Amino acid sequence: MGENYITRPQDKGSINISEDAIAVMARAAVGEVDGVSCLVSGVGSEVAERIGMKNAARGVKVRLDGDSVVIDVVINVKYGRNVVSVAKNVQESILSAVQSMTGIDAPTVNVHVSGIEFEKPEKK
Repeated sequence: MGENYITRPQDKGSINISEDAIAVMARAAVGEVDGVSCLVSGVGSEVAERIGMKNAARGVKVRLDGDSVVIDVVINVKYGRNVVSVAKNVQESILSAVQSMTGIDAPTVNVHVSGIEFEKPEKK
């Protein structure tokens, strides 16, 4: 990531937004969603290959296809939470953040739920 930019023409020039900048926005948005345990830092190679992640440790992949943006995130959900609801909330949070910060219309957000995390028992 970081080598591709989406260009937004303006009156006095253009604004270029990198994939890395969009990924940072997406990571921050995921962190605000209740029910998400974490972005997955150890994605299995099969899942990583499927969505084209080169650096799976980050948990976010951004692809620019012309003027459209495709964001893939891989998360773990906390045990006892509705997986579909959490994933939809992640989609909405990322959509809202990216649209408001960049002006990009309707990015595609794919949420991949890699696993469920149980609460760790408290040490006595």
